[in-house]
Amino acid sequence: MEDSSPSFSDKDYQAIATFVHKTAGINLMEGKKELVRTRLGKRMRLLQMNDIHTYFKYVMDDDTGEEIVFLLDALATNLTSFFREDQHFTFMGKTILPELEDRYRAKGIRRLRIWSAACSSGEEPYTIGMVIMEKSPYFGTGGDCKILATDISTKVLNIAQQGLYGPERIKTVPSMLLGKYFQKIGDHGKQMYQVVPQLRDLIVFRRLNLMDPLPFRNPLDLIFCRNVMIYFDKETIGRLINKYYQLLAPGGYLFIGHSESLSGLKHDFKYVEPCVYRKEQ
Repeated sequence: MEDSSPSFSDKDYQAIATFVHKTAGINLMEGKKELVRTRLGKRMRLLQMNDIHTYFKYVMDDDTGEEIVFLLDALATNLTSFFREDQHFTFMGKTILPELEDRYRAKGIRRLRIWSAACSSGEEPYTIGMVIMEKSPYFGTGGDCKILATDISTKVLNIAQQGLYGPERIKTVPSMLLGKYFQKIGDHGKQMYQVVPQLRDLIVFRRLNLMDPLPFRNPLDLIFCRNVMIYFDKETIGRLINKYYQLLAPGGYLFIGHSESLSGLKHDFKYVEPCVYRKEQ
């Protein structure tokens, strides 16, 4: 059988890797070459192109910028689940939310701002929203709580905005919360679970490249940037972490993934517990 995979020279790979790193901060190491070939091959077949050099020229010549979005969509990895790395949400519910509620209640403030910086298909921000609704109605039901959920991939953002998940995707949602925050739709053969409006209204979904200027005017209370910095080099992580520090309100928290570390980076965060850091007041 004839090999249908696209031709891909080392020079082509290096050009794409350099462009993706500059544009999105993603570090495509040499070991990722076959993954890139496979993922871009799907897009190229739709465009009826058979070599990556031609495709990359097409990307660079596209004045609309739309093909860059397709390229980054193809290369982004979007592994996620509800209540992933659950220790973070336990700590948030038991420690952080009561702390913020005590601090803000004394000032008569009910405003809470959270950023899910790589939200993928929405499981993380919806989990954050459920924790707030359950553990801090002060912010979640009677307050002014907003979660900004961003990702570089328009493909996964479309899924997140729909808030519609199959049975395999909601297995990690506790049964009590599933019944409260999801509505079953469809028949038994094609049953799906739709996020209820009360939870959906807490979240604003937007496309955002973390390498671009960050569009925040007011301080944030919590930032979740989990399992995305593993794709960045140390210099990129350092710049991003310092941006996060500037965006957080005094006493605000940063969550990173369990496979990530700020070790060896220059920053002003205080270590709280594994993968949790705080900006001192």
